[in-house]
Amino acid sequence: MQKVKLPLTTDPIKDAQRRIDLDGFYAEKSLVRLAESVNKVLGDAQVTLSFFVDPQKLAVMKGRATVDVELICQRCGEPFVHSLDCDFMYSPVKRMEQIDDLPEIYEPIELNAFGEIDLLGLVEDELIVNLPLVPKHLSEHCEVSMADRTFGELPQELAEKPNPFAVLASLKKK
Repeated sequence: MQKVKLPLTTDPIKDAQRRIDLDGFYAEKSLVRLAESVNKVLGDAQVTLSFFVDPQKLAVMKGRATVDVELICQRCGEPFVHSLDCDFMYSPVKRMEQIDDLPEIYEPIELNAFGEIDLLGLVEDELIVNLPLVPKHLSEHCEVSMADRTFGELPQELAEKPNPFAVLASLKKK
């Protein structure tokens, strides 16, 4: 199957009835919000989508998205490459009241006024949610050694430093 540029929006109910499978990509330049969240997006986002109707007669969109990004290590400050890989499964709803009727396996996604969903926005959201909270190298690849990290008690030279807020204590007494 040839990889094609994916549409920006789609009608998931019609696509589910037709059992559409998509295998394509979103260009690096179209991933604007993801680019704002990372140091650099290193390529196109590869996306596979399957639309189908489940045994409960619910329209379902199942997908997978992958992309490599460059993040800044929060320990040493150096950039490193991180692969984002996420799986998702959505069922479209026309009204928010229908969310309670969905099985827990499906995430709800609301249709717009035209009965479509913002496919690019959804894929970008999934990739952003899968970013690490604290990006950092694996310990063996990080320039900051285990000896430079301190855990638990402060070293003696730091513990003996005067409290910079001690001056405020005297002001409080006045």
